[in-house]
Amino acid sequence: MSMFNKLNDVESRFEQVGMKLQDPTVTGDQGQYRALMKEHADLSPIVTAYRRYKAVGEELAGAKALLVGDDDDLRQMAKEEIGPLETELESLDSELKLLLLPKDPNDDKNIVLEIRAGAGGDEAALFAMELFDAYTKYAAKQGWRVDILSTSDGNAGGYKEIIAEVSGDKVFSKLKFESGVHRVQRVPATETQGRVHTSTITVAVIPEAEEVDVVIDPNDLRIDVFRSSGKGGQSVNTTDSAVRITHIPSGIVISSQTEKSQHKNKAKGMKVLMSRLKAIEDEKAIKSASDARLAQIGTGDRSERIRTYNFPQSRITDHRIGLTTHAINAVMNSGDLGELIDPLIAHFQAEQLKNQTAS
Repeated sequence: MSMFNKLNDVESRFEQVGMKLQDPTVTGDQGQYRALMKEHADLSPIVTAYRRYKAVGEELAGAKALLVGDDDDLRQMAKEEIGPLETELESLDSELKLLLLPKDPNDDKNIVLEIRAGAGGDEAALFAMELFDAYTKYAAKQGWRVDILSTSDGNAGGYKEIIAEVSGDKVFSKLKFESGVHRVQRVPATETQGRVHTSTITVAVIPEAEEVDVVIDPNDLRIDVFRSSGKGGQSVNTTDSAVRITHIPSGIVISSQTEKSQHKNKAKGMKVLMSRLKAIEDEKAIKSASDARLAQIGTGDRSERIRTYNFPQSRITDHRIGLTTHAINAVMNSGDLGELIDPLIAHFQAEQLKNQTAS
């Protein structure tokens, strides 16, 4: 099917959905109404761009028609209009090709963000904290919310592990390429001879599972409660409010202790568990939870990495697309991760377009 046949179908469907949304029987069914509202919102950018494309095409055809007329002033005016119109038409054509790319079904979802210290001990734990802070600042710029679900503190500060929920508009679509091993090269504060050390952390970005996505048999769970040992003040530590959930078939263990309420900690722990199980299911690697985690985040060995942060040279390199930026301070201190994320998205969209053309 040609691009324009697809666009005509999309426009037709957009109009059908719009009509349905005015039907009293639909507005009375909240489930159906919400689903149609979402579909209408998803189709709207494509239809808007397509209608503009058609309007510009008509304007361009009209301007070209004037070139063969006898009126010199009209011909001159047409010549001045044709260039900008052709440029806009070309831009709209590229935009429509991107808008028609198959959509990742997880793109609109919230995520569970997991960051773990890998090779490098204390320095890795410190960098895990710094990268989490950078993600938090980036999330704030996007208008997203970050809720910490679980932490394990490093021996000299930072985090051995931190797990958080990031919620907002199209979170997974922006952060899905962050999964992998991140390598940091710098002189640690404890280094007396000024030598650069290399450490790694692993990042996993998991689309948040809904209850309808994953069915968990309560008999497959072992739930233990214990006294919190994390940060949060004395009121957190005086009761057995922390919760450890073990999913027996997979061996996944989730600990949650950031809330004062045992009930809230259990709810947070279940949210992480569901998302991990859904990720394993999606990756078709259910044979063991550890294999599924390694498939996404690697072993944490120094030789595996998707990105390197070199502080002495103020440089960040993304090894997947050969991108290098010297904006390390803006990325780490201000959360300007768009410097890295936007080129990645553009690259993988271009790859999709290439593959679609080839097929």
